[in-house]
Amino acid sequence: MFLPVTGLDGNGTEGREAGRRSRALRIAGLALAGALVLGLGAAGWAYWHLDSNITSVDIDNALGDNRPPRPVSTPSPSAALPSGALNILVLGSDSRSGRENQRLGGGDSAGARSDTTMVVHLDAGRTSATVVSIPRDTLVTRPSCPRPSGGSTAVAYNSMFNNAYAVGGPVCAVKTVESITDVRMDHYIEIDFSGFAKLVDALGGVTVTTDEDIADEDSHLRLKAGTHHLDGTRALALARTRHGIGDGSDLGRIGLQQKLVKALLDQIASQDLLTDPAKLYRVADAVTAGLTTDTGLDSLSELTRLGQSLEGLSASGVRTVTMPVVRAPSDPNRVVADEPEARELWESLR
Repeated sequence: MFLPVTGLDGNGTEGREAGRRSRALRIAGLALAGALVLGLGAAGWAYWHLDSNITSVDIDNALGDNRPPRPVSTPSPSAALPSGALNILVLGSDSRSGRENQRLGGGDSAGARSDTTMVVHLDAGRTSATVVSIPRDTLVTRPSCPRPSGGSTAVAYNSMFNNAYAVGGPVCAVKTVESITDVRMDHYIEIDFSGFAKLVDALGGVTVTTDEDIADEDSHLRLKAGTHHLDGTRALALARTRHGIGDGSDLGRIGLQQKLVKALLDQIASQDLLTDPAKLYRVADAVTAGLTTDTGLDSLSELTRLGQSLEGLSASGVRTVTMPVVRAPSDPNRVVADEPEARELWESLR
């Protein structure tokens, strides 16, 4: 005769409890497995979403080999991340595509212009950098550029610099910068109004000190001289302000934009985003949402790799300058490169 397996009390209670514990463990295990699957699924979706945010342009293929040479560098075989010198053309465009860009004051709905242009030169080792602003009112010789729809634009003399983007998009902007600097642009990054405002908001705002009162009817910004913590909309307005400061030219606005660049670097450095995944996602979503890059940076992994290579770069290691210019003899509202100072500056970045 078989006897039931029982506990010390002889009535099977311990066996039933063991069975319940076993079932509970199985349920917990299934729940944990489900959570892991959902977590991996969410992580995969987040990566796909951020990756698909990025728009890219194949600038290398469009421009071919008729470009300034790449700098010769010797990579370190032990370096896990790239550490060579790098030149990146960074544009802020006034695109009016999308409701948010329209609300924030984007340009004509038929196109866009390069509202802000900066050549970012990362020194070898990537612990220091030079950011050179090019005034959009600069008169240049715009080279012939391939059109996205086919054919090419004609060479244009005494053309405003920011017309290059309006005529031929990112490809013509890169070609024009390379033609006036003789410096190879290794990468291209463009962010629109909405993307910039969202980035500032995702970082919790940005603190900037202004040297004079600002009252610009075009950017709708009014600030007293002093230190201000700005949200994304007001930071964008500051980046666009030119009237009511200095002589009202683009040079005054460039000074404000350079303050913003350093303030944003300080804001990013003050936050350990890796310990706050939710905030890191918000920042990454903001960065990629309004982003256009060349095909060498058109994935989240490539952007992450670039960001990691800049870990040793702080605001104190960034020098901001403006391309030397003088008033254009043909038009007092325009400027031209001041030579030989401008040429010497570009030579220092090759």
